[in-house]
Amino acid sequence: MNWPNDADGDVFRRIQRSNFNFETPCLVDFDVDFQEWPPHSEAIRILEREYPSAKVYEPSSDFNGYVQFQIYGLVTYELVVRTQEHVTKLMGPFGGVCEAWGILHQPK
Repeated sequence: MNWPNDADGDVFRRIQRSNFNFETPCLVDFDVDFQEWPPHSEAIRILEREYPSAKVYEPSSDFNGYVQFQIYGLVTYELVVRTQEHVTKLMGPFGGVCEAWGILHQPK
């Protein structure tokens, strides 16, 4: 498989090397970071409406606060990029950006 030379493409190459099965659907976690914490309540409402799995993770000594949601499906570059762009556009007015994603490893 060929992916662009960008951060998301690097992740895809890394998980391909770990024998991830791209033909099996799984949960993909997406994180939304905000410039200011806590995020505006309207931002949370929008995320919860768009992605019912959205969950707020309060800041701790280990990480800044963020909101995470999940999508179940085939892990494709298009899904990742399209979702990040869509959520970043929705959250832009609230100082939010979606640039982080991940999966639980499921070997072939």
